[in-house]
Amino acid sequence: MKKVYLAGPEVFLKDSIEIGAKKKELCDKYGFIGLYPLDNEIDMNGVSKETMGLEISRANEALILSADAVIANLTPFRGASADVGTVYEVGMAKGLRKVILGYTHDERKFLQRNIDELNRVCVSEGQYRDHNDMAIEDFNLVDNLMIDGGVTYPIIKREVSNVDEMYRSLAAFEECLVQLHRHYYPRGYVA
Repeated sequence: MKKVYLAGPEVFLKDSIEIGAKKKELCDKYGFIGLYPLDNEIDMNGVSKETMGLEISRANEALILSADAVIANLTPFRGASADVGTVYEVGMAKGLRKVILGYTHDERKFLQRNIDELNRVCVSEGQYRDHNDMAIEDFNLVDNLMIDGGVTYPIIKREVSNVDEMYRSLAAFEECLVQLHRHYYPRGYVA
């Protein structure tokens, strides 16, 4: 069975273990093995916070290396863009030539999210600029152009009206699994 690394900010939720278990169950339903970051077993006894953080990073990278594909939750996290750790994982997977699928629960384009998030935005010479007079990217994409360009298929967008479901809804994640299944098994074959 193909292995899929499950990237996203869900690891920060109070019920992150349960969310990961549900995602892994869905992976199994579509013939994949889900690799969830919190599945890593790391001995953290007596280590500093810095060492702990670096060990978690190395363990997650090892999971990505062992995966055939990555499904990333690219819903904005603590700002206008996707979780920076998730974006790093997408970049690593891209460098390793893995199949990458992404989804977001915010249908706004990157420009609009930046306008909504930033305190001061102005238009200068026909271009949106932030409070530091730096251009705000406007390519009508879901996120930064390197994220949209880094995934194998277009990012799936499904608005979630309930903020509690922003990182818990699994509908768009399941759509990614359907797409990934078609990618690996175009004739309907399940491993």
